Amino acid sequence: MLEILKYTLPSAIVLLAAYLVLHKQMKDEDRRRTFMLRRESLGVITPIRLRAYERLALVLDRTQPEQMLLNIDLTNLNCLQLQGMLLKNIRQEFDHNAAQQIYVSGELWANINATKESMLGLVNTCAAYVKPEEPAIKLAEILIQTYHNNGETATERANLVLRAEVQQLF
Repeated sequence: MLEILKYTLPSAIVLLAAYLVLHKQMKDEDRRRTFMLRRESLGVITPIRLRAYERLALVLDRTQPEQMLLNIDLTNLNCLQLQGMLLKNIRQEFDHNAAQQIYVSGELWANINATKESMLGLVNTCAAYVKPEEPAIKLAEILIQTYHNNGETATERANLVLRAEVQQLF
């Protein structure tokens, strides 16, 4: 019995040591592969993410009242028509870029959605102060004044979060 123990105990110790060494090597190799895959994917994903940030920055810029109103001929419109056009424009801009949410953080996307809701609410609130048949220029004036008198806007907050995320990439 003692004779068998003399041979099996050292064999078991060598087997255990070999197992531990191989296990450590496999873990290290797995970490190295994971690192290499991440490095390769960053080369592909980073430009896509940057384009997503650019598109969202454009959406935020295009949905500010001044920018939207520059693209609309107000001369033959009434307030109701302008309200409808602005609401449609805001929804289209944000809906067209909804796919960008997969490339940005949840916090940024929540700010983008808050901006959309804020802009829709602003248009509807300002439209409530004018009669639907009045010239569109009245609604345009109220929109611009109200937007700038509200202090920090949802658009500015979203832009700050967007810039902070882009800075984290570099």
